[in-house]
Amino acid sequence: MLVTSVMVIVIVTLSVVATNHINQLEEMKSIERLYKEADNVADMIEMYAQSDRETLEVLAAVIEEYDDLYSEELWSLLDSYSSVGLMSGIELLLPDNTVLRQDGRIVDAEGVLSFEEEAAMGPHISDRETDIEDPEKYIVRHCVPIIRNGRTAAILSGIIDLGKMPEGVELDPYGGKAALYIIDGNTGDFLIDTWHPGEVGNIWGLGEREMAPGYDSAQLKQGVSEGDSSYVIFVSKTIGEYLYFYYEPMQINEWRIAVSVPENVVFENANAIKRLLNTFLMLEILCFIAYFLWMLHYVRRTIGEKQRQIETLNYIYDVEKLLFNAHVKQENIWAALEKTGAFIGAERVAFWTVGTSQGKLSFLWENSTGVRRSCDEKYFLRLLQYFEQGHSEFAAYDVQSVRAVFPEQTFEGIYNMIAVPVGDVEGNVCGILAGCNMLNGHVPVVLLKNMEFSFGMFFRNLKSLNDIREQGDRDVLTGLYNRNRYERDAAKMSEAHTGPLVCIYIDINGLHEMNNTKGHYAGDSMLQTVAQEIEKRFSGDNIYRIGGDEFIVFVPEADKADVESKTKELEEVLQEKDYYISVGVQYEKDVTSIDGMVEAAEKKMYAEKKRYYARRTNDRRAAPRG
Repeated sequence: MLVTSVMVIVIVTLSVVATNHINQLEEMKSIERLYKEADNVADMIEMYAQSDRETLEVLAAVIEEYDDLYSEELWSLLDSYSSVGLMSGIELLLPDNTVLRQDGRIVDAEGVLSFEEEAAMGPHISDRETDIEDPEKYIVRHCVPIIRNGRTAAILSGIIDLGKMPEGVELDPYGGKAALYIIDGNTGDFLIDTWHPGEVGNIWGLGEREMAPGYDSAQLKQGVSEGDSSYVIFVSKTIGEYLYFYYEPMQINEWRIAVSVPENVVFENANAIKRLLNTFLMLEILCFIAYFLWMLHYVRRTIGEKQRQIETLNYIYDVEKLLFNAHVKQENIWAALEKTGAFIGAERVAFWTVGTSQGKLSFLWENSTGVRRSCDEKYFLRLLQYFEQGHSEFAAYDVQSVRAVFPEQTFEGIYNMIAVPVGDVEGNVCGILAGCNMLNGHVPVVLLKNMEFSFGMFFRNLKSLNDIREQGDRDVLTGLYNRNRYERDAAKMSEAHTGPLVCIYIDINGLHEMNNTKGHYAGDSMLQTVAQEIEKRFSGDNIYRIGGDEFIVFVPEADKADVESKTKELEEVLQEKDYYISVGVQYEKDVTSIDGMVEAAEKKMYAEKKRYYARRTNDRRAAPRG
């Protein structure tokens, strides 16, 4: 009995100490989560702001091409971007201090907005303002200047309605159990206040709060004003319990992100664990010997399981964080594959996309050598067929299982493999994530499926980015690549094509006269017809409209005689439609300078153009006079 009593005392004492220690660790983790929740929301808002800036800059570049800012075609394009990211509308501020709104109305902003002041600030995000027509409505303007001939011609503004966020922008720390604030550190004005929905006030105007011991209002005001990262605890007048109010600076103006969370939410996990451990202590007293032996086994098993769950969540979080912006920072995709490989203990991890505007993309990481390269497509074409047959996962843990599904020659050096399909928003297979040669043998496929959403997000982000870039590279009228794309491709053309290359320089004769005599509609029709006929004869990705009536075509690995035959055919087909072009063709077997090649083709074109107009002059002189 004495020995048993000593054991009980020792066990209970150790349990109490362990309980207190675990509670302290959980409380520390709870505070760290408070920081992370605010960081995540701040990062999301800053990401949306950066994405909005890129969208506005693309739109500004498009607007620069329009002489008529009131064009229905232009505003139809702008309307399609009016609810992107944080923006809920788009406006144009004109030099006469008037604002052109999406519904076509022109609003006088004199005394409210100054074009000169806004232009002087360049691209910027304003602090809290009131709407031009509705003083009760608070907004933020995301402004990008539209430059023409080196001067600001207008200012494109993305309107952020502080009373509501566009659909798809979810700002809900702690799963909606916490309140989110964005505060102007200079003035204390709320830009967002989810604790008081529909109200946009001032943090200092709320008056002082009853603070927990060790905290005071002066500390809060000083910290927010000076851009510190800290938290205070005060009593909520609404729910009558302590609120943890954490704040930190953002990378936008002098804004601060703040999150207020009830104490019971902050320490929800810690309190749950505390209650659980107290129950265990009571059971220890009642069943000390049996409970001691059982608890030893249980704690080991539970802690191991929880550790694996935490490690799983950490791996998923790390991979998701890496893939969040991997569409613009491609080295992150390799880091994400490396992280996935470490997670499942695989020798190789690969991700293959079915197709984007850049074609099929593939990434392979090998643990043994650290090699980063594209992977053999034959692996994934067979897996794609397998998943398109309705299978949701693939798992083969020995060579025989691999060969039972796939031919032996397809999987040389592969002795086990798991793979999952990655779906797009419509549920179609857009990519495949696979790992092979796992050191631990039977690795559950669910571990790989945990990464499926993150890689799907990467694919969707990459596709959206490529779609935006593709739209910015296209000539609106003809659908061909524009001068921006030409200049970018020309810089890399000599490296991309080391063999024979033909440059065709085409100029439309009489476009100016057509516009003056028959109108721009007829001129546009001429341009579209010429572009269509060029594409029929010279298909590929190297056809550009570089000016009003000028086109350039590059034909790699082409026969000179074949190109000349096609250009002759092009001229004849267009002449039948009463359209005339001048063509210069430059053929080079070994390209030394793309610029020199284009210049040579241009000179030949101008020579043809000169002969064309000389013939027209002679024809008019030779014509009989009535």
